Amino acid sequence: MKKLTAALLTSAFMVCAASVGAQAAEIAVIVKTVNSTFWQNVQKGADAAIKEVGDGNTMTFQGPASESAIADQVNMVENAVNRGVAGIVLAPSDPDALIPAVKKAWEARIPVIIVDSMLSKGSEQYYQSFLATDNRKAGELAAKALIEKVGTEGKIAVMSYVAGAGSEIGRVGGFTDYIKANSKLTIVGPYYSQSQMATALNQTTDVLAANADLKGMFGANEPTAIGMGRAIKESGKAGKVVAVGFDGNQDLQGFVKDGTLSAIAVQGSFQMGELGVKTLSKVLKKEKVDKFVDTGVVVVTKDNIDKPEAKNVLY
Repeated sequence: MKKLTAALLTSAFMVCAASVGAQAAEIAVIVKTVNSTFWQNVQKGADAAIKEVGDGNTMTFQGPASESAIADQVNMVENAVNRGVAGIVLAPSDPDALIPAVKKAWEARIPVIIVDSMLSKGSEQYYQSFLATDNRKAGELAAKALIEKVGTEGKIAVMSYVAGAGSEIGRVGGFTDYIKANSKLTIVGPYYSQSQMATALNQTTDVLAANADLKGMFGANEPTAIGMGRAIKESGKAGKVVAVGFDGNQDLQGFVKDGTLSAIAVQGSFQMGELGVKTLSKVLKKEKVDKFVDTGVVVVTKDNIDKPEAKNVLY
């Protein structure tokens, strides 16, 4: 009987250990929202990477209903830490609010790879690598593309998304600084859509109505740029107001092809997911990784939209 009890206990312990091991093999990819083709393309990259370098690990992919649901994202990170995942790939919606949760992961010895938007300074020790578009550079490229079309004088508007998001600070900051340094253009805005397409559409419609002399516009992320493009089209201003968008889904590609948008600055979203998981895999194998990796940006226009350089980043 004692032998049987011991055997049962040993068996139970092994099952429990196997369960813990299975939990430890989970890689949690947590993005800003699942309701965006940009982040769905990030998921495709992460899926491809886990198949290639998974080493038996499983992957979960989640994000809040919207980019402004920051508390929900914090809870997702904390829940991942609590269930003892092997590692986390995180696109933080807020540079400050996510730091305590990332610190909890660090304290639990769970490696974190940050993608897309940086955390605030002072948090560098809590994550292993940061993979993103150089958002300042991307903003500068968008500003350059706009200046080439509208010239250096007149009025332009900035249609932004979530104030204070790391990517927004760099991207819109890079755009406005380049405009100020290289032109006499006056900037209206920025207006914040909270990454809601319908909000961006309404805001753009109002801005166009209130500024009959507007020469150009910049839509700083995917849902904002889509809303901006639709408003320009509905207002009959396509081809009259020069517009540059950001990101590269089917809607935005259509706007470039029909001339509603002069250009779109497109991030390597697939690469972000793919490299995020691959970098985490390296960390789990105790391999050295770079603290920052630039995932790149391509300015797509009607001239190059069908060329390989654009097709590699469009989705």
